[in-house]
Amino acid sequence: MIKVEIDKASGFCFGVVNAIESAERELRHADSLYCLGDIVHNSLEVQRLQSMGLCTIDHMDLQNLRNTTVLLRAHGEPPSTYSLANTNQIKIIDATCPVVLRLQKRIHKCYRDSLSNRNQIVIYGKKGHAEVNGLVGQTEGNAIVIEKLEDICKLDFSKNIDLFSQTTMPLEGFRDIEKAIKQQILCGVQFRSYDTICRQVANRLPGIKKFASEHDWIYFVAGEKSSNGKMLFKECLKANPNSVFISSSREINSGLPSNIRNVGVCGATSTPKWLMEEVAVRILELND
Repeated sequence: MIKVEIDKASGFCFGVVNAIESAERELRHADSLYCLGDIVHNSLEVQRLQSMGLCTIDHMDLQNLRNTTVLLRAHGEPPSTYSLANTNQIKIIDATCPVVLRLQKRIHKCYRDSLSNRNQIVIYGKKGHAEVNGLVGQTEGNAIVIEKLEDICKLDFSKNIDLFSQTTMPLEGFRDIEKAIKQQILCGVQFRSYDTICRQVANRLPGIKKFASEHDWIYFVAGEKSSNGKMLFKECLKANPNSVFISSSREINSGLPSNIRNVGVCGATSTPKWLMEEVAVRILELND
């Protein structure tokens, strides 16, 4: 008899919960609501909210909207988005994650304070990611984005550096970049680093490793667009080679090997609990 366990620590983080609840609250008394970008990087959850009236738009669409309501998701937006909304008389429902919002303000203050000495504002994050776009916007587009250790070659080590991080990046990667900059910065040049990684996300890494190692087989559930999902699954796979990445229960179409007795289901910060529950039911159906 196969036993299936859902990881209690997996599922939406606070920022995603807040954004979804904001959308649901507005849709209770409105027929439709615009959301700038996918509200969460999970296509099935997006489809669920679309059935309630949520309409996903991009920045080009936003330019053509007038006198309507638009929700800003947890990732946050640059100042230019708020300015456009004000010009087009668009009401904003701001569901930016509080952790991201604090980081935006911190980077903006650092940028304003350092204009006179032209400090380099450096952001460790995924280039083009919605959160990173919002952070770069706080520096009028002047921040330098580095995704990996090799990217520090973009920096001028003779000029002051202020290092920040996208909230969902791996802590280990941030520490590696921090260490490498310290080794190359010239004597007398100022280097300040700010660990701005969200601990609700970072703390899932050791938890997901432990959960994966305690089971014979793992189904990791996440959307294909989720960078957090890709990062967590990589750690899952290290802890348990019998780990499989899926986006829905429909992707499971056969039973497990006869020696598998203990199956774990876990996911990203953008994975809804109801989806992991569907996966658990599917596993039991195919392995009864």
